[in-house]
This record gives sequence, C-alpha cells and structure tokens, in this order.
Amino acid sequence: MIVTIQRIGKYTILFKNPPNVKGSASVCGKKEGEGPLGEEFDEIFDDSRLGEDSFEKAESKLQSQAVKLALKKSQINTTDVNMIFSGDLLNQCSSSTFGLRSLQIPFVGQFGACSTMAQTIIMSSIMIASGAANYSVAVTSSHFCAAERQYRFPLEYGCQRFQTAQWTVTGSGAAVIEKDGTDKPYILGATVGKIIDLGVKDTTNMGAAMAPAAADTLKNFLSDTNTSASDYDLILTGDLGEVGSKLLKELLSRENIKLSNNHNDCGLIIFDKEKQDVHSGGSGCGCSGSVLCSAIFNKMRRDEIKNLLFVATGALMSPTSSQQGESIPSIAHLVWFSNDNSFKIKF
Repeated sequence: MIVTIQRIGKYTILFKNPPNVKGSASVCGKKEGEGPLGEEFDEIFDDSRLGEDSFEKAESKLQSQAVKLALKKSQINTTDVNMIFSGDLLNQCSSSTFGLRSLQIPFVGQFGACSTMAQTIIMSSIMIASGAANYSVAVTSSHFCAAERQYRFPLEYGCQRFQTAQWTVTGSGAAVIEKDGTDKPYILGATVGKIIDLGVKDTTNMGAAMAPAAADTLKNFLSDTNTSASDYDLILTGDLGEVGSKLLKELLSRENIKLSNNHNDCGLIIFDKEKQDVHSGGSGCGCSGSVLCSAIFNKMRRDEIKNLLFVATGALMSPTSSQQGESIPSIAHLVWFSNDNSFKIKF
C-alpha cells in the first residue's frame, strides 16, 4: 500500500505529496469592498440582493460566482473538477445547495459554522492526496442580512448591537485544490479540532465562545509537529474578532505559548473597526473564506508570506439550541500552508 497521508502525534495529518492551491477567488458586498482589503477582492457587489429577490438567493449567487471565478483563474472547466466541498450558515446549507446545483459537480455539503473554509480545504486535500480526486473545490459563504434574519432579528427590528458583537461578512471565497501542481501555496498538513464547550451562552459574544477551541487546536498542532508559534510567518485565526483574539493570547500564554506580531485575525482585517462600526470585528463563513482566498493567498503568491497557519473557528450553535438555553460548543480546524513543498515526511 502506498502511504500518502500520515498522522503525527495525536491530532495532525501531513501529506507526503502536498496538494496545492491552483487558483482562488473572493467576492463580497459593498461594506466589505469599502474596507482595507477592497482592492484584493475579485468582485464587489453594491446591491446587497445581487439582483435577486431575497438575501438567501443573493448568498447563493455569491458562492456560485466565487467558484466560477476561481475555476476561470485556474483555467479549468467544471467538468475537470471531481468534487466540490461547500457549506454556509443557513439551514441545511441551503446557500451552497442552491448556489452550486447548476454546476453539476459532485457535491459534499459541510457544516463547521465559521470554520467551514478550513474544513472544506481539509476534506478537499484528503481526497486529492488519497487519489480520489485530481481537482477539488473548497468554498463557503455568508451574508449579513440572511444570517441576521436566521440567528438574531430581522433588520427591520432595529435591535441594538452589543459591543462584543461581530458583523457577519457578506462574501464568499473559493479555492481550487490540485494534485501534483506547481502553483503556490502548498497544503502541507492539517489538524482537525475537537468540540470545545466552556459553557458560554452569550450569542452576542462569539469570540469568547470560540477562542478556547482555537487555543486547543493550535496547541495540539504545535505539540504534534514539535514547532513553535514563532516558526510561522503568520498565524491567521478566523474569526475571533477583537474580544476572541485577546482571549486566545491569554489562553495560550497559560500554556507557555506566546503569540507575537505574527498573529492576526480575519475578523479584524476585513473591516476598519473604527470607521465602519462593526464593533468587535467581522464574522461568518465568508469572513475567513474571502480573506484567505484573496489577500492572504495573494501575499503567498508574492512570497510576502511563505509559511502560514490558518486556524478557522466556528460556533456550533443553532437558533433552536440558543432559544432552549444551551451553551455554544465551538470548533477550530487548522490548515498548514507553505510556499515550499520540499518539506519531507518520514513515511
């Protein structure tokens, strides 16, 4: 048997022949386009409905457009793609289902809340490394108006937002994962997170609920690989926001892990927190997805970032569980990207 994937330590897998990101694309709404990363996005929509008759249909269009642009930039057709992994925040991942049905690509729906971008990349990479696919697509999305309607209140209600609250990103990111390619970056490995629940029940403070999961997954990866946080150019979480990022550093410091200036969070960099009134920062599946598939991958292709840990976080609650007084279980998945595929594993 030819071994292509190896588990090291307890939680981490490494790829003998690392898959690579052949191409990626991000699309977003008007508010996101007005933020610090506006020039990095492939397409910006000024109309929050994208010409559709509902916000939910608009989100589906965001996702399908991101995939089409990623395929175009990768110079491959839908018929070349063996499978697509996708998910979103809406019930039964309906944005993904309706957004991608016309592409006729074998589909695997995913739900990891805001961690979905990392989850879809991990699943795509495993399929590529195992030989089950030559090309796979990882994609996710979110829409501010659709998420507010499902999880909180209709916009017409005019509810006061707490300072710990985050602004759901209207956007989508898609990445084409390839076997035996030469385009940067490469996917060297991944750590699948555990469900962590410290009993946080405040649905207006996702950062506090998700920070423990991010700390746990990052600690496990560093332990499994016998590396330190300083070995990486960037450790990018998504999306803890301001509150969660501070808690993450505090939790890791208790484990003698120090995050220095090489840490940032997708929820903090997609918006100008002071000028755009997003309180604690951005959130939603589309937050980390659109940031990773635009600004971050662009920097890796320019060699401005060469070694990246992407730690996407998700709050695994539903409107029903919150209304029934449940706490907020959380998850964080880690993907290790590098511009150097010469990293060798002893199989």
